[in-house]
Amino acid sequence: MGKFGQGPQQSSLRKNSDMNWIKLCSVTIICLISGACRENEDDKIIAFVGDSLVARWDLQNSFPTRRTENYGVSKSRLDYIQSQEGRFTGKDVIVILGTNDVKHLQDSEEEEYAEKYVEAVEKLGDILYELDVCDPNVLISAMGDVLGTKGILLTNSIIKININEYLSTDIARKNQAVPFDIENGKIKVCFSNTIDNDQMNEIRLLLLNKGLVMEPYITFAQQIEKILKSLDGEVSSEITKAGNSNSTTTTELVDSIIKTGIEKRASDIHIEPQEKDVRIRYRIDGELYQAATIKKDKQSQLIGRLKAISNMHQEKQEAQDGRILIYDDYNIRVSSQPNVYGEKFVLRLLKKNADVRSIFELGYPGNDEAVRKSFNKKNSITIIAAPTGEGKTTTLYSLIDYLNSPEINITTIEDPVEIRIPGLNQIEIGPKATFSGSLRTVLRQDPDIILVGEIRDLETAEIAVQAGQTGHYVLSTIHTLDSIEVINRLRKIGVSDYDIGSILATAVSQRLVRKICPKCKREREFNKEEKEIITKIMEKYGEKVDLEGQKTYDAVGCDYCNNTGFHSRIGIFETLDVTDEIRELIVRGASSMEIRQKALETGYRPLVVDGIKKVIEGVTTLEELNKKILMY
Repeated sequence: MGKFGQGPQQSSLRKNSDMNWIKLCSVTIICLISGACRENEDDKIIAFVGDSLVARWDLQNSFPTRRTENYGVSKSRLDYIQSQEGRFTGKDVIVILGTNDVKHLQDSEEEEYAEKYVEAVEKLGDILYELDVCDPNVLISAMGDVLGTKGILLTNSIIKININEYLSTDIARKNQAVPFDIENGKIKVCFSNTIDNDQMNEIRLLLLNKGLVMEPYITFAQQIEKILKSLDGEVSSEITKAGNSNSTTTTELVDSIIKTGIEKRASDIHIEPQEKDVRIRYRIDGELYQAATIKKDKQSQLIGRLKAISNMHQEKQEAQDGRILIYDDYNIRVSSQPNVYGEKFVLRLLKKNADVRSIFELGYPGNDEAVRKSFNKKNSITIIAAPTGEGKTTTLYSLIDYLNSPEINITTIEDPVEIRIPGLNQIEIGPKATFSGSLRTVLRQDPDIILVGEIRDLETAEIAVQAGQTGHYVLSTIHTLDSIEVINRLRKIGVSDYDIGSILATAVSQRLVRKICPKCKREREFNKEEKEIITKIMEKYGEKVDLEGQKTYDAVGCDYCNNTGFHSRIGIFETLDVTDEIRELIVRGASSMEIRQKALETGYRPLVVDGIKKVIEGVTTLEELNKKILMY
């Protein structure tokens, strides 16, 4: 870690989205911690306001006026700092803490600002710890003093207990809490946030049920995450150990496999019999990772337990589907398929009450006006198109949530209902129900908007068309490579050109690409080859770019991203708005090539354009984009 005050560090602080924690409006809070800063030959004092580095003063130049422009720092604070001329050394650092400001806020009854201020104390500690400008022992002690709790550096050496005996990894991560010692009937627990009463109370009650009184401590969020990441690794190795141990029950083994998948943010768990063992793999952010192997002699018991809890037939050696409903927050879809070494299982982890992300958080380009222009058109159908696993359903939920209001009757037909949204009438397809049959019933329920999980056959497509033609707005998905091919797919199903042209309003295609990890990304300029590729593609579609001096990022890898260099995913999109000109082409049976040419003339841009824009913005890499859309 370089010294603070150098150019790269300043840039990192300003640009790193993970630093955008503090929103204190015009409130300025500065306090001095003497002796905390590491040796700094530049002899600087650093001042923060809100989430920004707002000023630096060169002590040797006695706070010259030209260096203290008002970036939001109150005049009284500037006057105070300047009045202390000559009293500071290079070992001093100014940090946003300060009790006087809290007292002022409380006196003025601005409780929400006071609460945000205390949170800012904690988060600024994390910033300074990451920058490595302060002695961490002094800094955490000072934070504890201001916050009214004990501060401690959380390292493996001070952890005297088995964490998993007191808190599961998922509970610990959810509440950012790590128990580390027991003394005189009290269990010591480190938190990264000591002002979230809900988090602290949840942990307190869990430990009380075990007969233990909690003693809270504050530590840096980075240390909490590091410990939890190490636990993740232990859990994976525990699966292997459990699978190879005669003392572990099959129930415990299966539970460990599933809970590890949940903790690792896996979308799917693959349980695969091999010649000599059983392989456990997790799909995380679209990529498969091997987590563990289990002894071959555990295979039959493992398969038996999976079939039992997913309500599958035990004796059948054929492909089956089932569901696991014993985990409160998850609806787990299970698929089995025989192979040469036994039966392979794939578990799809669907969170029951997951938060619906906004359409813009998903990466959809444009603004409110663009969304409203493309969606919620009466007497029409919008179709989201993509291969399996590319986020079609998630986008549908976001659109429905965006359009949801008390004045609109929205009904969904899904298999299964993955996320429950207040205000919607959500219907789940069962063994005796079909999309087409449910859709017929829904039409008699006076809906304004109808969501059909997927158009799978001609019967469903014809009823969806009928719904659109009778004044409803229909949203659905289909499996195609891009938005133009939606038209051909509907043709192949059996929908007439006239019906497609009259009812299709918008076709959206999407892919999911991995986002560069914000913790370890490394800034650099685009190289010559990258500039040529980007410029050539964008010019092909009439898009001008200037990459001179433009920065991009390399995916490096760290503990936070499991050393992949990527963390989570974002969508890239293309939208085909069916204009009158395109409608005419569809009705007369024009080819995809003709339709595509006309669409390009009227503003349509393919997936690659949005993808490259996200590369230029530093969201993903050119290599990651090329994996999804072969460009070179």
